[in-house]
Amino acid sequence: LTNTSREQRAFQYLLAHAIPGDPQHILQTFDQWCYHCEHLSCVGPDKGRIVERVLLERAPLQVLELGTYCGYGTVLLAQGLPPGARLYTIEGDPRHAAVAEKVIRLAGFSEQTVELIVGPSEEVIPCLREKHGLMKADLVFMDHWKRCYLRDLRLLESHQLLAEGATILADNVLFPGAPHFLQYAKTCGKYHCKVHRASLEY
Repeated sequence: LTNTSREQRAFQYLLAHAIPGDPQHILQTFDQWCYHCEHLSCVGPDKGRIVERVLLERAPLQVLELGTYCGYGTVLLAQGLPPGARLYTIEGDPRHAAVAEKVIRLAGFSEQTVELIVGPSEEVIPCLREKHGLMKADLVFMDHWKRCYLRDLRLLESHQLLAEGATILADNVLFPGAPHFLQYAKTCGKYHCKVHRASLEY
């Protein structure tokens, strides 16, 4: 109606209602928009609690997010990082990345804490070590195209970007579903798998 995307409208709502530099309030304001105005495919508060719990348990120093979208998951991850940790987040759509960049900075995270990388994950992953300084990820959060989950996990393996004992969190593996990824994770012998039951976002 206003020649702006849903993602841009959500950001305008954040600007009007969220407290800058307060990541938790940024997320709560996002949730209000998604519950009452327009649906966005963000992680949401229900699954967000699972992410927060894993961050608390693992205290990862190097985190990789695949699929930044509007930056909701990025803010969620960044606020749970231990001191000195760094988050690398990859978004393939430049329009979404432009919104996410503003959301991340509005939440108060600098480029030293959160680096947003724009480009297709299959092109960015092989360059993460040399171009961006990610040696080995302690935690990977997958929330991009489900059909890319298995391909990108294998790319991370082949480029030796997973730390020993690394945690892979993959969203929506049952619905819309990533069956090949799930089968590989369960049968390849490299991972201990746990499925977290949760509702869809919003």
